[in-house]
Amino acid sequence: MDDIVDLVSRSDDDLRALIAELEAEEREISRRRRILHGELDILRAELVMRLQRKHNQGEAVISVDDVDGLSQILAGKVPTADEPSAGEPPDDEDAEQ
Repeated sequence: MDDIVDLVSRSDDDLRALIAELEAEEREISRRRRILHGELDILRAELVMRLQRKHNQGEAVISVDDVDGLSQILAGKVPTADEPSAGEPPDDEDAEQ
């Protein structure tokens, strides 16, 4: 970022080199982002496959805690940042009070 601040004193060749450097960095970031998206897709597909397998074997796909949590959300009883969510132990500070 310091390179961009001092644009006036840079030659045209310096600016072109800086552009090329930043474009290369942008391509690398985009490549890494595509890889991460691919990994996320693979993980999500695995979870879906496992849920489908459980469903096909007659197992419950949604837990009681999931249903309770959804019921709380639909009832407008979503815990605030200060309140622990269902099944979550209270903070040490809350326990001391």
